Amino acid sequence: MGVKVYDELGRKYEVGDIFTQEMVERPLVTERRDVYSFPIGDAEMVQLAFSGIYIVYGDLLMKQRQRLNYEVTGHVDLVEMHFTLQGNGTMKNIHSGKEHHFKANEHNMHYTPVFSGTGEYGGQERYKFMEVHFTTRFFLELAQDSCPSLMRFAEVIAKGNENDLSRENMPISIAMHQIIHDIMNVKLKGGLKMLYLQSKCIELLALQAQMYDDSINAAIYKAPLIIKPGHDTDSIYFAKDYLVQHAAQPPSLNELAKIAGINEFKLKQGFKTLFNNTVFGYLADYKLNQAHELIRSNVPIKEVADQLGYSSVQHFNSAFRKKFGVPPGKLKK
Repeated sequence: MGVKVYDELGRKYEVGDIFTQEMVERPLVTERRDVYSFPIGDAEMVQLAFSGIYIVYGDLLMKQRQRLNYEVTGHVDLVEMHFTLQGNGTMKNIHSGKEHHFKANEHNMHYTPVFSGTGEYGGQERYKFMEVHFTTRFFLELAQDSCPSLMRFAEVIAKGNENDLSRENMPISIAMHQIIHDIMNVKLKGGLKMLYLQSKCIELLALQAQMYDDSINAAIYKAPLIIKPGHDTDSIYFAKDYLVQHAAQPPSLNELAKIAGINEFKLKQGFKTLFNNTVFGYLADYKLNQAHELIRSNVPIKEVADQLGYSSVQHFNSAFRKKFGVPPGKLKK
């Protein structure tokens, strides 16, 4: 399974090795790491395949805003969990017309039986992602008698229909970030590596499904008393996106409500309902999750603190220690 990429000038780039269905089904881990340097930008990508699971994670930096055309080769029927760790992007499937918007610190699950389409990325913005794919056969086995969200999702994909787990992307939790880090940094080999990665991928699936079920239950029991589908929920999601985009210099609660076109009460209660957090609690979690990823990427601590809008390195250190239990300097070691 690989990807042919065409830029706006029609130049073609080959990305990724071809992982066949046979390779994805093998009981031991097949791994490939690649570094690419193209006229349009630079990228790093790691691929792993084993026992019905295909993992890919990477880091992409475009030199300028680009609209790319994608063509998947060596197709394998897969269900995808997508985690955007940094940056933003958009992909459109020309077969179905469906668009997927990928935003920092968000995740979702997708089933796309046929894909050929376009992708858009901002210039000089780093895009980091991690995906876990299950073969459809394996996913249907996992979903059987599991939880309401996975069972409903499985019913749709069993018929071969394109589907997303959630209408809106969901925030990546601390537990998810830890599992993603564990997967990217596993040191085991052979059969132990396969079992370790398999358990981590299934744990990630369980967390994703549980988060979606929890959000649905919260919406059922709370939303009718607070916010209504349509304008209210759209405004709150818009407010969340705006808050994240201006994380270093966030607006006040009153300003954010005006920007989103909703009153403060609905904004506060809507955040609690949809994201299980306060407005600025969500922002604080987002900033610290971003800081965690940046420090793991060896960005200097002072630069991280400045980039994310902390008043001082001391304030950043205190907030980081409170959330993760260790100071940021300890994380780098």
